[in-house]
Amino acid sequence: MSGYPDFNRPAFHEVAARLRAKGLVVVNPAEIRGDDDWQWDDWMRAALHCLLGCHAVVFLPGWESSRGAQLERTIAEALGMPMFEYRDGEVVPFVLQTST
Repeated sequence: MSGYPDFNRPAFHEVAARLRAKGLVVVNPAEIRGDDDWQWDDWMRAALHCLLGCHAVVFLPGWESSRGAQLERTIAEALGMPMFEYRDGEVVPFVLQTST
């Protein structure tokens, strides 16, 4: 979320609303309430705490350039959580890039 205007909250809220409209239970990191003096690591601790209670993860466009999303992906992969990407209004299975 960092590095984007308003921490990319509008995109997070839009995707969360669309997924909720489909009947999914969504944990939206943009809805985490923190203190004004929180640093990146404080936000990540809260986001990771939420992630650990989820059954799957959906990554928004641009996640590849996000340090936080990279950490979340690593943890989700290690825990065997289903991972998806939100592309063009659809949730599509996440394809891990493997080296040959």
